[in-house]
Amino acid sequence: AKAWINGGSPTTGFLKGTADRTFGGLFGALAGQAWVDWLFMTGLAGIGAALVLGVGMRVAATTGGLLLLMMWAAELPLTTNPFMDEHIVYAIVLAGLALTRAGETFGLGGRWAATPLVRRFPILR
Repeated sequence: AKAWINGGSPTTGFLKGTADRTFGGLFGALAGQAWVDWLFMTGLAGIGAALVLGVGMRVAATTGGLLLLMMWAAELPLTTNPFMDEHIVYAIVLAGLALTRAGETFGLGGRWAATPLVRRFPILR
């Protein structure tokens, strides 16, 4: 019933719970706004598609890492560990996937890298 397709907001649940955190005012103000919901969900879909297909791993790892870093910042100060939590671990995993060219081994990254667009703009690799 609270799904985005049923009119719910994917950002409200997480961001409204950060009101008493360090950056609660900033992130709380973003909660539930339509443009934030669209940006968040299309970003997740793009990052997920790139990781599953193995294309654009550098862009996916960078944007995914930034998204995870913002989610980590929204929860500061952390209640369990003063620095490390799953958001940082996942960001490190994303960097590892991009640096080891996992998309070329297990995905379509090799074909993607051979396209004229990626040869012209290697950052898209």
